[in-house]
Amino acid sequence: MSRHPQCGGPARQRGAIGLMAAATLSLALVLMLLVVDSGRLYMEQRKLQRLVDTAALEAVSRGGNCLPGLTAASYAGQSATRNGFVANATNVLVIDCGKLATAATGLRTFTVDATQSEAVKVAANRTVTTSFAGGVQALFSGTPVNLNTVLYASAVAAKPKPTVAQLNIRSNLASINTAQSNILNPLFSGLLGGNVNLTALGWNGLLNTDINLLSYLNQLAINLNVAAGNYTQLLNTQATVTQLIQAAITAVQLNGATAEVITALGQLQVAAINAAPVKLGDILQLQTGTTAAGLDANLQLLQLVQGVIQLANSKSAVAATLPISVLGLANVTVRVKVIEPPQFSAIGDPALAKANPTGPNRIYVRTAQIRTLLSVKLPVLSGVPGLSNAVLGLVGTLTTVVNDLLSLNLVSLLNSLVCSGCQRMDPLLLPSPQVDISLDAGGAVSYVTDYSCPTGNTGTKSLTARTTTSIADLKLGKIDPTNAFSSSAEPTVTPLPLVDLGIITCHTILGLGGCDPSTHVQYAAGGIAIMVNTSVAQNTQNLVFSSGTPFATPPNLKLPPSVIAAAPSTNIVSSLASTLAGINLIVYKPQGSNPLGAIVTGVASLISDVTTTLQPVITNVVSPLLDPLLNNLLKGLGINLMDVDVGANMTCGQTGKAYLVI
Repeated sequence: MSRHPQCGGPARQRGAIGLMAAATLSLALVLMLLVVDSGRLYMEQRKLQRLVDTAALEAVSRGGNCLPGLTAASYAGQSATRNGFVANATNVLVIDCGKLATAATGLRTFTVDATQSEAVKVAANRTVTTSFAGGVQALFSGTPVNLNTVLYASAVAAKPKPTVAQLNIRSNLASINTAQSNILNPLFSGLLGGNVNLTALGWNGLLNTDINLLSYLNQLAINLNVAAGNYTQLLNTQATVTQLIQAAITAVQLNGATAEVITALGQLQVAAINAAPVKLGDILQLQTGTTAAGLDANLQLLQLVQGVIQLANSKSAVAATLPISVLGLANVTVRVKVIEPPQFSAIGDPALAKANPTGPNRIYVRTAQIRTLLSVKLPVLSGVPGLSNAVLGLVGTLTTVVNDLLSLNLVSLLNSLVCSGCQRMDPLLLPSPQVDISLDAGGAVSYVTDYSCPTGNTGTKSLTARTTTSIADLKLGKIDPTNAFSSSAEPTVTPLPLVDLGIITCHTILGLGGCDPSTHVQYAAGGIAIMVNTSVAQNTQNLVFSSGTPFATPPNLKLPPSVIAAAPSTNIVSSLASTLAGINLIVYKPQGSNPLGAIVTGVASLISDVTTTLQPVITNVVSPLLDPLLNNLLKGLGINLMDVDVGANMTCGQTGKAYLVI
């Protein structure tokens, strides 16, 4: 049996280790080349990313925008140049302005919008030498080898979220019953010029429903074809009341509003078809540049509806005339006109408002200025117990002659008198057909004067609102209804005659001839009249919403507001009654040197002495008219002169100048 030498013996394995070493070294060199080359590309990419990050931050922190002037592109370009970026055909820097949106998942997206400067996006391309790995891949894939590789990086920077505060003057109706809806329906019908017939259930649905301001404005922008996110333009765009209500219908439907709410809004929309066009910015104040995040707040739907309707009425010449049965007043005509619409909600940065509380960046709200004109027919006055007797008793104290003139036997008395210069006394008791009462009411104004946000674990969250309540101007006398509802001027009031001792020209001797009524000279021999033209005392106070006060912490936007009731100076009805109790009876002395004037000249002081006789009588007539007006009518308009509820929200923002968001 032959023996064969073993394969792979020591002689045959000479050089194998060297071959393996060479292969290992080659692989190590290749891997090292890949690491170095990939590291080079990584460092270039990282350098480019730092460059766009810095450029975006600088563009935002310097207040850049995409409008003409020193723009975001200029600021970003300057930053990139300082960091070694040379723009050319292959190295490109692109800057866009726009806005941010955060999805429910928390994912942020950037939308280009040159009119917005909420965020700035900087993107850059840089050309570098192709990597070794890229070249190898091209060789094996059969594609041409490109010696250059284009790197891309982008960054989006935004301003820090500012502190945002919201004030509102809330309608403090807890619920609306049938009696109140019977007032609201004719009132809103008159203000809109159409028929409103909502049930108490429908009114309560509006009262108990909130509407998201951001959703409402975005829907209104779609309906009015206004660029999304341009809220300043949107608020200054004229719209019809039906368009404003339709946007509200769509917004609350998406939020699951009840059928009663949708039906109520639909009825109001139909009634408003002929209402005057309006601008929403007249009742809703937003600081210039308020971001979408700052608008993510809730409003009471009834307040929004009230504000829009009152705004439309203030732009028209229509005065709502209420049936006398509504307020329980007999022989009284009540007309209502919105002179100045409300600003029921305001949103902005309290830091800007604090710097100038009444300036252009103020956070200011007010209730509507409503002018009401009550015309009370004389039968109401003459039927008040004691009034006629008081006036006749007053006149009776003057002289026996004047007393006889006021008696029922005027004809025989006049015939017995000797005409002197063909003039005779022509006394008139309450000659005016009616007394007019004008009440200008604006329940309150409130504006931010101070705020604080916690820093770290110290400090309190607070918002201070200076609030003035019980603003009312009262006029009583004779008021021209044609000029009573001017938005540019106050109504003029003239005295209401109670006793007019006038003279009349006669052509008679011993009962022959007659007197001409057109020659009556008012107050020629004296008389008494009344007139009121005054303002009810105001009360100013600081309402402090603070985390240091129980139940008064201003919550973040979108949460139910913290509400503080502003304490009035006095009961407004009592205040008006006190004003009327001090009513000024105007005493007219005889004119010139006519002989009849001598009858009352010597007793003119008696007229002043008996003013206290008429004061309580007139007060008892007027005060009952003001009670239902104040307690029912104004409250239905969202104005309550006795107590005012001011609501506040505040979301504390971020510190710093700019931050990267994407």
